[in-house]
Amino acid sequence: MPALAPDGDVDTESLPALQAQADTALAEHGTVLRDAHRIDFADSSFLHLVLALHDQGDLKSADPSIAVRHLFQLVGADTLPNLCPTIHAAQAATHTSHN
Repeated sequence: MPALAPDGDVDTESLPALQAQADTALAEHGTVLRDAHRIDFADSSFLHLVLALHDQGDLKSADPSIAVRHLFQLVGADTLPNLCPTIHAAQAATHTSHN
């Protein structure tokens, strides 16, 4: 399973590269793991990307940073089934959903 690990700020400036990587991973594999523990800041453009990718394929978000957890809690997205506390939990969930 391909993994994306954005680092630092994820906003309108950094989003196009992340979206291109995610789109490629989903097109080639149908699934992508987003390791979110190194994200220091995420704005609504990041949230929009996550929700759009969730609709396009199997996106697992793992180990969300405090900034990501806070953003998701603000909009009620912290209850999405694809939000996993660790990378290992996300990998296990992906293997379970494909069996």
